[in-house]
Amino acid sequence: MIASIEGPVIALTPGGAVVRVGGVGLAVQTTATTRAGLRVGEPSLLATSLVVREDSLTLYGFADDAERDLFELLQTASGVGPRLAQAVLTVHTPDAVRRALATEDLAALCLVPGIGRKGAQRLVLELKDKAQLAGTSVGPSGSPGGGWRDTLGSALVGLGWTSSQSDEVVATLAAAHPSATADDVPSLLREALAHMGRNR
Repeated sequence: MIASIEGPVIALTPGGAVVRVGGVGLAVQTTATTRAGLRVGEPSLLATSLVVREDSLTLYGFADDAERDLFELLQTASGVGPRLAQAVLTVHTPDAVRRALATEDLAALCLVPGIGRKGAQRLVLELKDKAQLAGTSVGPSGSPGGGWRDTLGSALVGLGWTSSQSDEVVATLAAAHPSATADDVPSLLREALAHMGRNR
């Protein structure tokens, strides 16, 4: 188990980043919010979870241990793999996920692409009690500037929309929220998903 990695960021990718550790560049999959806090050439410290499959080894990176722990907890639910667990944490903060499970907020869980009403009910049934033991999370430190547009666009494409659809909704949100920063990516992503859902 690789519990964490530390080193300079040598590249940002649509799905995460490449971090140099001991002379080796490790590709790490991250949520849009975690990626927004990373900068090429700057040091990074990520909590990680290694997902082993017969044909692949995939390293997932998180801003803190609480987010990583919730990612792993989500995968204990029936039908939830690493991609869906990451999608949940792309749309919602860890605290928001725990709150949705605790209050049985199915509508919030259904905002995640790939989770329907039955899936949301299953998550609540299987994880409601466990999620309350996951503790509280400390969000990643945000950064100023307009880089949130690229982060949000990449997140939408990663969740299944086309580049043109993504560009259109990002432009709409940029006009509606001229002072938005990377800290606003989670709320902007929820707004974008609601907007795209209405127009499907």
